[in-house]
Amino acid sequence: MVRAWRLVGDQLTDNPTSPDQSVSLDELAKLGVEYFQVDADTREENDFYKNLKKERGYSYSDLITVSPDTLPNYEQKVKSFFEEHLHTDEEIRFILDGSGFFDVRDLDDNWIRIEVVKNDLVILPAGIYHRFALDNKDYIRVTRLFVGEPVWTPHNRPSDDMQARRNYLEKLNIPNAVH
Repeated sequence: MVRAWRLVGDQLTDNPTSPDQSVSLDELAKLGVEYFQVDADTREENDFYKNLKKERGYSYSDLITVSPDTLPNYEQKVKSFFEEHLHTDEEIRFILDGSGFFDVRDLDDNWIRIEVVKNDLVILPAGIYHRFALDNKDYIRVTRLFVGEPVWTPHNRPSDDMQARRNYLEKLNIPNAVH
C-alpha cells in the first residue's frame, strides 16, 4: 500500500517525520492524484489494467529503467526529474521494479512525498506541480503510459499562466488562484 507524507521545510528523507504528517489516499485524491495497486508481473493479463488503459485511451507505452548503469546521462536526467514542473497531459507511471518518490504540491503549496514501489500505478493530473526522485537504491523500472503520441515536455515552475495549470486549479475549485 502506498505511503505518503508531508515534507517539512526542505526535508528530503525517506520516512515521515511523525505519524501526524502522513497523508491518506483520500487527501491525494482531492489533489487529483490517483493510485492503484496492480500486480506488475501479470499486468498484461490483468483485467483492471487492461480496462484502465482502454477507458482512459492509453494507446502508447514504453519502459524506462532509471539507474546509473542503464540511463544515458544519468546524473543530468535525475537532476531534471527533480526540478519542479508540470505537464500538459496527465503523467501515468506503473512501477515494475525498484522504488522512488513523487513529490506533489498540496493546496497550501507544501510538498507531499509519495513513495512508489513495485506494483504501484500512479496518475498525476495535468497541471499539478511535481518532481521525481530516486531513493537510496538508485533504481526504478517503470512503464510510462500515454494517450496518443508521448509528450515529454516538462514546464518548470512558474508555469501558472499555462492552460493546463488553470484547468487543474479550476477542477479543484480554485478558479483564480496562483499556486
